[in-house]
Amino acid sequence: MPIALRELFYGKAYKHMTQKPWDQYLSQQDREVLERGKFARRMGYGKQPAIIVVDAQKFMVGVPGEEADWPSNAGKPGHEAMANIVSLVSHGQKHKIPVFFTRFEIAPSGIDMGVYARKRDLLNSPRWCLAGEIGSELADELIPTGNDIEFVKKKPSCFHGTPLLGYLVERQIDTVIVVGGSTSNCVRATVFDAASYNYRVIIPQEAVFDRFPISNAISLFDMDRQFADVVSIQEVYRYFESLA
Repeated sequence: MPIALRELFYGKAYKHMTQKPWDQYLSQQDREVLERGKFARRMGYGKQPAIIVVDAQKFMVGVPGEEADWPSNAGKPGHEAMANIVSLVSHGQKHKIPVFFTRFEIAPSGIDMGVYARKRDLLNSPRWCLAGEIGSELADELIPTGNDIEFVKKKPSCFHGTPLLGYLVERQIDTVIVVGGSTSNCVRATVFDAASYNYRVIIPQEAVFDRFPISNAISLFDMDRQFADVVSIQEVYRYFESLA
């Protein structure tokens, strides 16, 4: 691999190559704190990646022009990110990279909501994340292959109460590429857990979304500062090509 690409993929001399969503929120003092504390260094990429698609479901993205009919959709940011998620998943599948699709769903009675029920009302709508309803389905554009696994989760992290860690261990994964939504909730929880298990975590910034732009930006900043590399989707494509 050429030296420039090696540095891009594996770190050390990395410089941010694209404008970041959080740039507009940082003061000069913030930037000095980052540099003084040596935050936001690069994890780089390993040799055995997997893609984790977090809750890329119909209730999360809805239908363009019909946002009012989908009570928990992310609107335009969700639609834009979904196009990138579909593209990245397709690229990964082409390179035989395993993809793990999670779906968050709640029993229609709400009995399995736990403490979440104290923060959010149960929405009695088939276009929310109720089990067995259209809202809980994966977006139509996402089609798992025989090399992929789809499973249900009940909490924000894709690891909590699921077999995901075992799947990653069995396939000797060392790098997880996390996409989906929402950035400030389930993506963030999954990224923190993945880093806690010592996985290299990569987040293509164009392939995650949130209902609130400020939540998206600050959550990406927090993750890039400590537990993940927030990169451009084009960088991830180049990484895939380097594995061939």
